[in-house]
Amino acid sequence: MIGKLVGWLRRRPETAPIPDALWQRLLATLPFLGALGETEQIRLRALTEAFLAEKEFTTAGGLLLGDEICLSIAAQGCLPILELGLDYYRGWVGIVVYPDEFVIPRSVEDEFGVVHEYQELASGEAWEGGPLLISWRDAQMAGSGYNVVIHEFAHKLDMLSGEPNGIPALPPEISRAGWQDVLHAGYEDFCAQVDTADASGQDTLFDPYAAENPSEFFAVMSEAFFETPQMLRAEYPALYEQFSAFYRQDPAARVFPVSGLQ
Repeated sequence: MIGKLVGWLRRRPETAPIPDALWQRLLATLPFLGALGETEQIRLRALTEAFLAEKEFTTAGGLLLGDEICLSIAAQGCLPILELGLDYYRGWVGIVVYPDEFVIPRSVEDEFGVVHEYQELASGEAWEGGPLLISWRDAQMAGSGYNVVIHEFAHKLDMLSGEPNGIPALPPEISRAGWQDVLHAGYEDFCAQVDTADASGQDTLFDPYAAENPSEFFAVMSEAFFETPQMLRAEYPALYEQFSAFYRQDPAARVFPVSGLQ
């Protein structure tokens, strides 16, 4: 079942501005957006309007598609490209929003050539050249250090340079070899932390899912870069510096609301 678009987004012309009340409510809800400077907020708002005019939202699982859902996902998704531009999200248009986690069929071929099929529960998924899938329940957890929207949009940035491997489409001034060295050093260190935490029963500072592979490490650390930047900078200063150079932002310098994690 596909949800129908209602409210402001359905009534508006393609270039209509986001209503002030709706935008201010969003900034008050998400501390990492509220921490943006006035000029940054103005530019993010314009970028979000352009994004909404270009992309297509649908829902599944009986979820009613409304302004709050579209604006929240669009604004969070545009934060990583605030200084990069909408062209970084070229080549795809669809965003499918589920009410909760959803099931994705998987198939894996083992070393003997036998294909194993199974189903995996997911809160988000980014397809190369295809749509981006988001659980709205998980998207509403943003602001506490977990951000499925930024995570999946980071995968889209990763995919822009080819097969996802944690190395996005880097500008000429950023060395690919240098990026890879810093990313893999951080990844290997975090994998060791996860192993230690598993053995001791303790929690890791960041989502252990980052230990899955370098692409997931890039996506999870992108969540941290925007939601808990001071924590990331303290734990992995070289990685934070690389991310700051790529995203052209310095979230750790922003003043977060008291309720927001840093």
